[in-house]
Amino acid sequence: MKNTLSLLQPDNAFYVERRQSACESAHRNALRRLIRCLFAEGIVDPRTLVFAPDSRGAWLPLWSRHALLFFSELEVAPANTFINRGALTLIESNGKRLTIGSPQQLIDVLRSSFDFVPSEEGVAGLKGDMANSIENDALARIYRDAWNAALRTRIELADIGGFAGYLRRHMTVRDAAVLLDQWGSLEGHPFYPTWKSKPDLDAEQVAALSPEFNATVSVRIAALRSDMAYVERMPHVESVHAWFAANFPQLWVRWRDALNERGLDDSAWLPLPIHAWHLEHFVGKEYAAQIEEGILILDGPDVETWPSMSFRTMMPRLPGPAPFIKLPVALWLTSEQRSLQAKSIHMGPRISTVIERILADERGFDGTLEIFPEELAYHYRHAVHQEDRPGRYLSVAFRASKRAFERRDDLLPVTVAALLTNSPADGRPLITELIERRSGASATNEVVEAWFREYARVVTHPVIGIYLLYGIALEAHQQNTSVLFAPDGMPKSLLIRDFGDGRTYRPLLAQRGHTLEPYVHPGILPTVFDGDIEPVRSFVLDACFVCHLHEVALLLTHAYRLPSNRLWTVLREATAQSFDAFAARVSDELWRAERAAFLERPWPTRSVLRMHLLQYADYRLAHHLPNPLQRHGAEG
Repeated sequence: MKNTLSLLQPDNAFYVERRQSACESAHRNALRRLIRCLFAEGIVDPRTLVFAPDSRGAWLPLWSRHALLFFSELEVAPANTFINRGALTLIESNGKRLTIGSPQQLIDVLRSSFDFVPSEEGVAGLKGDMANSIENDALARIYRDAWNAALRTRIELADIGGFAGYLRRHMTVRDAAVLLDQWGSLEGHPFYPTWKSKPDLDAEQVAALSPEFNATVSVRIAALRSDMAYVERMPHVESVHAWFAANFPQLWVRWRDALNERGLDDSAWLPLPIHAWHLEHFVGKEYAAQIEEGILILDGPDVETWPSMSFRTMMPRLPGPAPFIKLPVALWLTSEQRSLQAKSIHMGPRISTVIERILADERGFDGTLEIFPEELAYHYRHAVHQEDRPGRYLSVAFRASKRAFERRDDLLPVTVAALLTNSPADGRPLITELIERRSGASATNEVVEAWFREYARVVTHPVIGIYLLYGIALEAHQQNTSVLFAPDGMPKSLLIRDFGDGRTYRPLLAQRGHTLEPYVHPGILPTVFDGDIEPVRSFVLDACFVCHLHEVALLLTHAYRLPSNRLWTVLREATAQSFDAFAARVSDELWRAERAAFLERPWPTRSVLRMHLLQYADYRLAHHLPNPLQRHGAEG
C-alpha cells in the first residue's frame, strides 16, 4: 500500500466514506474493552449483574444514583470474561433512558460504583488516552479497509484460495511474516483500554510510524564511542564490528567510510541505530552534552525499516533475513514510555544463550520451540560515571532472524495476534482459514476441537516444559509469539521473541547445570528469582494462558458457536498432558504444586485499568481470574 497519508486526509473521498463507520467501530471496541476490564478487575462487581432468563440481556443496579444500566447483549465466558456485544442504556429512576455511546460516558455513569475512589487526574488521564486511542483506531480501520481491498484483489487474481496460501506462493518467508506482523497489529493487547494511545503523535505521525498502517520508517546508523558503551553478546559473537559487517554488509561499509572520512578510527566506535522520530525529537536535545563531548556522532547512513507489531522493533528492508533491531523511542505508547533499559540489554543475550543450550539438549522440546535469539545488545554508559540509567534512550538490541526465516520445512510463521484478525479474503478470522484448509468451510465442532487440541499441545508442551524443568518463563503472548503452520493449516511449533524482560527461577535452572547472571540495579524489578517461584509462574500464566490461549478459545467458541466451555475442557486436557510429559523428570512436590496452579487455582493477571486510573503509581498491581480449566468449570 502506498500514499498512506493522502488516503487519510479529510478531503479524500475514501476517508469521507469510511470515517463514520470506522469511528462507530472504534467506539464499540473501546466500550467492549472497558467493560471487560471493569468486571475482570472487580472495579465494578460482576456479581451484582442481574441477567434476564434465557437471554444475554443484563441489568447492573447503580444504587448510589438510583438507576439501572442495561446491557442488551452481554456474553459471559470463562475466566470472569464479560464481552459486550450490544447496546448500553442508562435507565433513570424517573424512567428516562440514555444511550451510552462512549467509554467516557460509561466512566461517568459507573464511577460512583467503583471499588475505590480514583483521582480527578487519574480519570481525566484515562479519558484522554481512550479518546486518543479511539481516534487512532478509527484511522487504522479506514486504512485497513483499503489495505484489505488491495490484498483481496491480489488473492483473487492469484486464484489461491486464502490469505495464507497467497502469502506462501508469492512472498518469501521473511516478507510474509513481517507483513502478517504489521497487518495483525490493529487490535492490540486484549486488556488494554488504551490499546492504541499515542498522545505524543499527531494523526499524520501515527500513520507514518505505526505498523498497522503498513509503515516504513527510517533508522539512522549513528556512532557511539565504544569506551562509552556497555556491550552484551552471545558467546559466538566475538566482535561487534565483525558481526555488524556480516549481518549488514552494505550499511557497514557506508558507516565505516563516513567515520574514516572524518579522520576517525572506526574500531573505536560502535554503530548505533536510532529511530527517526527519536532522533529528530529527543536525542539531539537529551544527549547534547554527549554530542558536544564527542561521545556520540549523529551523522551516518540511514536504512529503511518495517516497524513490527511492537512499534519500535524494526526489520530492515534489506535483502535476506537481516536481524530485527529493537530500539528505544521516547514516546508514550499505551501508557508507557518505551525506553530500552539496561536490564533488557544485559539479560536478552544472556537468556538467549541459556535457551539455545537448553533447546539443543531438549531437541527443541520435540521440535515445538524455536526462538529469535538476541545475539547482541549495548547501551550508552559513561566510562567514568558508570551509571546505566542515562543509556535507557541510547541503546539497541539485535534479534537474529536467519534461522527463523531461511526455512526449508515449508512452515509459515504467523504472529498470534494476526491469527485473530479478520482475513482480507473472506472477512473471517485468519485462524478459521487455517482450520478449514483440510476440512473445507463446513468445519464441524469435532474438527475445530481437534485442531485446537493440537494448537494447545504445540503451545503448552514447550512453555510448560521449559518452565517446569528449567524455571524459565516464556512471555508467550499474542505479540511475542508466532506459530509455525504447515501447508495443511496445522500448527507445528512456536517461535518466541523478546527475552530482555523474561523471568527465571534460578534454583530450577541450577539443578540442570545452567547459570544466569542477574541484572541488579536499585529501583529495577528483578528478572532472576531465588525464593518464591510465584513471580515466574504468574508471568507464564498471564502471557501464555490469559492473554493467548484464553483469547484463542474465546474467538473460536464465538466464530463456530461451540458449547460455552468445550474448548477450555480441551485446553485443560492438553495442559494436563504437557505436565504428564515432564512428570518423571521433576520432583513430585513441584509437579503437583505447579499442576494445581495451572489447572485449579485462580490465574493472576495485571490490573491494567486500575493501574491507569492510579496513574501507574504501582506497576505491580494484579488481580486473579477464576481458573477456566478447573475441572468443574472446564466441564460445566
